[in-house]
Amino acid sequence: MKKIYKLIFIIFNMVKKRKVKETEGKKMKKNMCNSCGNGCGGAFYGLGFLGSAIYYISTATGFWLGVLGFLKALVWPVFLVYEVLKYVGA
Repeated sequence: MKKIYKLIFIIFNMVKKRKVKETEGKKMKKNMCNSCGNGCGGAFYGLGFLGSAIYYISTATGFWLGVLGFLKALVWPVFLVYEVLKYVGA
């Protein structure tokens, strides 16, 4: 009978250690994903913002159209997604 209890105790400890390792791994993975603060798309969005701001402002014919171009540059992914969906016919 003692052997059965000892075996159950060993299995219980193995499962407990595995759960601890899994939670530690999840914490490490979470910290790695959020290490830069704004995710992996931040650089892509930043370069897209600069490029679209330069384009919209350079094609503006007046001051207020330049301001409108700057505002469009802030939300350029909206225009991108709209055009892609229009192209695929969704």
